[in-house]
Amino acid sequence: MVQGKKLKLAICRGATCSGCDIAFLDIHGQILQVLEKAEIVFAPTIMDAKYKDVEAMEDNEIDLCFYHGSVRDSENEHMAHLMRQKSRILIAFGACACFGGIFGLANVTNRDGIFEEVYRSTASTDNPEFITPETRYVDKGGHELSLPRFYDDVFALDDKVDVDYYLPLCPPITEQIMTCIDAVVSGDLPPRGTVIASEKTLCSECDRTKSEERRIDRIYRPHEVEIDQEKCMLDQGLLCMGPATRAGCGTICIKANVPCRGCNGPTKEAFDQGGNFLNLVATIFGVNEEDLIEDDITRIFKQIKDPLGTFYRFTLPKSMLRRVKK
Repeated sequence: MVQGKKLKLAICRGATCSGCDIAFLDIHGQILQVLEKAEIVFAPTIMDAKYKDVEAMEDNEIDLCFYHGSVRDSENEHMAHLMRQKSRILIAFGACACFGGIFGLANVTNRDGIFEEVYRSTASTDNPEFITPETRYVDKGGHELSLPRFYDDVFALDDKVDVDYYLPLCPPITEQIMTCIDAVVSGDLPPRGTVIASEKTLCSECDRTKSEERRIDRIYRPHEVEIDQEKCMLDQGLLCMGPATRAGCGTICIKANVPCRGCNGPTKEAFDQGGNFLNLVATIFGVNEEDLIEDDITRIFKQIKDPLGTFYRFTLPKSMLRRVKK
């Protein structure tokens, strides 16, 4: 960066709950430090912003863009390509942009299945003609209206455009946000493709006591037991994704006595987060990975109310499964 020149910063959204936008506001007083270093030029959730303003910019005019949310429809994809074109550095910000996120669980079905459920099958829906959103509509006055094209699949950001860095979590924490901004301001950037998180598993920074020989007979949901705040969740029969999830969040959920759900994504070694964790669950049930058979898997899964949402809550579109065939 040119000395004394402010960073041009953009915060773009795809399919999102906008929690990642709020993460910026949650840095509290440090927002003043950000504004000392950066000028926010595009952030639709927190300021007046128009797509035409971005389209009018020069290529690479934006120094740093945080794109959060998955790519769910044609508008999301258009903005992903536009922000890639206009940004010198593009960061996949949050679990949805990095892995598809919770939106990615929609890959168990497709567009037709979702429209059937939402616009016809629900008990509260009164739509006998099965009217669904159209990408183009002209009213009686000749005015044309349009909507984005709804895709069959949910995608992570790097399924559509090149990404420079990845900043996972749901949502990212203050330390990660400031690390990214400071790195761009200083010019001391990590290698392209770096995940801004630890290479270790979450268990490495968890203070809970772990048993040397881990064996359980039953899996519990958090509301079914009184959770010991000193003891490892897994040793209590609670499915905590810590062993298959990157460290770097400070064990926020676990300190609140809630099992990790895996929003920081898999470590480099555990590239398929759900498959890696399933092997661990089989092990603590006393089944060796080499001896794992279909009956064992069935016995384990019967105790899990939502296997897909447990093992692939944030990462289904980037997993080996990617989607359920339709």
